[in-house]
Amino acid sequence: MVTMNLEGLEMIAVLVVVVLFVKVLEQFGLLEAGYDDSVEDELELSAVRHRPEGLEQLEAQTRFSRKELQILYRGFKNECPSGVVNEETFKDIYSQFFPQGDASTYAHFLFNAFDTDHNGSVSFEDFVMGLSILLRGTVQEKLNWAFNLYDINKDGYITKEEMLDIMKAIYDMMGKCTYPVLKEETPRQHVEVFFQKMDKNKDGVVTIDEFIDCCQNDENIMRSMHLFENVL
Repeated sequence: MVTMNLEGLEMIAVLVVVVLFVKVLEQFGLLEAGYDDSVEDELELSAVRHRPEGLEQLEAQTRFSRKELQILYRGFKNECPSGVVNEETFKDIYSQFFPQGDASTYAHFLFNAFDTDHNGSVSFEDFVMGLSILLRGTVQEKLNWAFNLYDINKDGYITKEEMLDIMKAIYDMMGKCTYPVLKEETPRQHVEVFFQKMDKNKDGVVTIDEFIDCCQNDENIMRSMHLFENVL
């Protein structure tokens, strides 16, 4: 059971992606102790159908060390021997953490945010690039990532309907497990309040500048942005 005040729902909508990916790391066994660097680990990088970019390139593109990338790859490969994750894998992982709710819609939105080239799969590169932002990125980078999650049709704007879709997905996933139990109309009520706060010029859409400005002026969101920087 998760205790949740109603005023925090909109903050959860922005930050839940980070919280849940810590759980994914635990699921993959990536928060356990590291392992010895070896030639065997290097050779295993070529043992899957989808071979990731060289560690040197990923080290340059992310905020992870070579050792951390090897740990990440070991966990990723153990869970996904083919070298890529499909949407069903996302759904399976989140359904394990929220068995009393329905995580499928949220997992769908999250998968689309990680599938940056929209080819129906998330490679190790996609995974580690997104994870680098969520765990080690600047506040601006994390908020850009969260905006992309909300911007379901990727047109550069967040509409009230898109925000409501994300809120409903979070409610379906978590709402039945919260105390007090959230009412069915709660997501719509909070979207009305939060969207109006973000839509500064009242044109019916939220731009990335409006989104970032609103989040940066929310003390709770800013405080929470730094909670998971040292989990790996």
